[in-house]
Amino acid sequence: MFRSIHSKLRFWQLANHNGANANHSENSQSNLFDNLNKNLTALKGMFGKSYDVNMREFNFGDQGLTRGAIVFLSGMTDTAIINESIIKPLMYDIRLSSRQETSLLNNMSIIQTTLLTVGMVQKASKIDEVVDGCLSGKTILLIDGSKEALVIGTEGWETRGVDEPKTESVVRGPREGFTENLLTNTTLLRRKIKNPNLTLETMKIGERTKTIVCVAYLKDLVHPQLIKEIQRRLNRIKTDAILESGYIEQFIEDAPFSIFSTVANSEKPDLVAAKILEGRAAIFVDGTPFVLTVPMVFIESFQSAEDYYSRPYFASVVRLLRLLAFLISITAPAIYVALTTFHQELIPTSLLFTMAASEEGVPFPAMAEALIMGTTFEILREAGVRLPRPIGQAVSIVGALVIGEAAVGAGIIGEPMVIVIALTAICSFVVPSQTDSGSILRLILVLLAGAMGGFGIALGLMGTFIHLASLRSFGTPYLSPFAPLSTQDLKDTFIRAPIWAMFTRPRTIGWHDPERQEFRLKPSRPSEEDKS
Repeated sequence: MFRSIHSKLRFWQLANHNGANANHSENSQSNLFDNLNKNLTALKGMFGKSYDVNMREFNFGDQGLTRGAIVFLSGMTDTAIINESIIKPLMYDIRLSSRQETSLLNNMSIIQTTLLTVGMVQKASKIDEVVDGCLSGKTILLIDGSKEALVIGTEGWETRGVDEPKTESVVRGPREGFTENLLTNTTLLRRKIKNPNLTLETMKIGERTKTIVCVAYLKDLVHPQLIKEIQRRLNRIKTDAILESGYIEQFIEDAPFSIFSTVANSEKPDLVAAKILEGRAAIFVDGTPFVLTVPMVFIESFQSAEDYYSRPYFASVVRLLRLLAFLISITAPAIYVALTTFHQELIPTSLLFTMAASEEGVPFPAMAEALIMGTTFEILREAGVRLPRPIGQAVSIVGALVIGEAAVGAGIIGEPMVIVIALTAICSFVVPSQTDSGSILRLILVLLAGAMGGFGIALGLMGTFIHLASLRSFGTPYLSPFAPLSTQDLKDTFIRAPIWAMFTRPRTIGWHDPERQEFRLKPSRPSEEDKS
């Protein structure tokens, strides 16, 4: 009975909420009036008592008989454009001194085409269009006697300059990174890809924030079904706020309960441009420097933009080192726990005696030691990230040294465990994109190693590979090109072939237009005919 009453109350509450939203939507969708005072009153009612809303009324035309007003937000508009390109032409243009021109001033088309000297001018007839334009940094021109308004592009807020990204530093390559301004980010992309087929489609997501989201792709290269799927997933997002690209990532990813991300992100324009040129699509979100790219494959975590600017031999060695570091970061504590708990016969005798002497007096088993030190390391890392940079570095370094030395001296932790955790910590920073998943995998493998030894580690790794093989990112297998195997795409995995040898795009991503470059581009010495 109580459940039935609760259901009826919940239904009544939702009905009233939907009705209120419908009334609000109906009011916001109402048309503008032909009376200037009514329009200003309606806008004042919607903006409330916000101090940054400016409504400037003025008279213009022959003898100042025509009334007009501009509405804009302080701090989001360029006042020089407003003064020189809107107010000054309307109030001082000599063409408005004749009564013939004055009689046409309530015609917004005349003003739009002959008077305003601004690049972007659009007409609007509904209140919500006017409000959205004003909140986006545009200036609204209202004239008494007209049911239309002009939305004029006068954006001019303060932005951060283009500088080197903090999370993707390189030794060789471009040093520019995306910023929080959407227009700046798309401009950086346009500079990399000067092609008319580069398409930028925008939409607004967020019922209250109205965040602009832009999908970028090459229309002659990307598969049309990929763009349709991206648009479908974005259009189904119904939420109050989108404050960062991480919101979008969690709404559109294929496996929301997986510890592995199926949507890549980057703040380097050259890296995003390279992925678009492979047939992928990029998702820009206004207000964040991190750009999403889909589809994503697991091997991307071990690739860097700098790999393609260096010699292929060195780049291949570095990629193999990244793979080795990732494996060490997730398995080193578990292997130590398994060896010391279940498989002592695998440890050399002299090393076993040394380890036994260092562990003498430690009251905890190896698994407890690994969990204690692993938790301590995660706390120190989080403290180093959240604190200001100078303080954070001091806390992480001094804290690790002091706590490690004190723990060994007090007999709580053995010296070999400190070495293992230190090596794990260093290796975990080599592949930043897999730091989150690596921390969870490390914990799972330690627990399995403490319970079942080496068999538990093998079981955990096998389950991880099966899970990776089952994942897909927008229809692309996550373990591509290994599963399913594509021999042509192995040239850009853990071993990077020379640029002139990678003449095809990834088969599972860019099969719509597989040819990247001509086949015979291998450098060679000039022949005798060329010399002559």
